[in-house]
Amino acid sequence: MSEIEEKCKNKGVRLTDQRRLIAKVMSDSKTTYGSKDHPDVDELHKRVSSLDKNISIATVYRTVKLFEEAGIIERHDFKEGKSRYEPLTEEHHDHLIDINSGEIIEFVNKDIEELQKKVAQKLGYKLVDHKLELYATKIKKN
Repeated sequence: MSEIEEKCKNKGVRLTDQRRLIAKVMSDSKTTYGSKDHPDVDELHKRVSSLDKNISIATVYRTVKLFEEAGIIERHDFKEGKSRYEPLTEEHHDHLIDINSGEIIEFVNKDIEELQKKVAQKLGYKLVDHKLELYATKIKKN
């Protein structure tokens, strides 16, 4: 059973065969399609269609919306005009997005985490959550 299928079962989300396939493809995207893959709906549909030609893009949209509303996956809007998705995890991470290639790199940096808490404290707040997205271009090596 895939990571997303298991989360659906735990949250009581009914899985049809098509939803199960979409869940499997989304779960596999972390390993099969790249170490830090965050597919959009069009890319998910392309991948799912290669396994089952009968799954419409509307089914993928509805399933992604269902999974997001159930707290199983997380939607990201990385300034490119389309939403990208990844399984929701308990482990916090931030994202660095290469604006030229579209590559998305997940990272955790203890210094950044501490600095954010200090900034909130200095302003009289206790940090309870945050999301950090860095947009960058690769440095060309000589």
